[in-house]
Amino acid sequence: MTEALFLSQNDSRPMYLQIMEQIKQKVRAGDWPAGHPLPSIRELSVVTKVSVITVKRAYTELEQEGVIVTQAGRGSFVADSADLTTELTKAELEKTLDNFISCMKRLGLSDTEILAQVKKALGKVR
Repeated sequence: MTEALFLSQNDSRPMYLQIMEQIKQKVRAGDWPAGHPLPSIRELSVVTKVSVITVKRAYTELEQEGVIVTQAGRGSFVADSADLTTELTKAELEKTLDNFISCMKRLGLSDTEILAQVKKALGKVR
């Protein structure tokens, strides 16, 4: 179950964010459907070679975001929400758009120029 999580020391993001992103990706892709059990905090800590505190933080934040639920004595599971995959996909799209716009702004493009670039790209897709 945990063998597919790969954390990178070369990634500038903190380990807990890498864990969160990979779990969200598995849920978005349908690899971990609603009700799917997550590895225990200790198990994931051992496999990924990060502290229990780091994994606990990732799980706590995923729970606050509604991605997982934790049941005392039973463990953590992917939340059973009809809109979870859609919401995760929308959040990923928003993040991608924010990064795109930030990059374009750093290049010195105005809002009008950014929109022109988007329209040009859309024309190529059709």
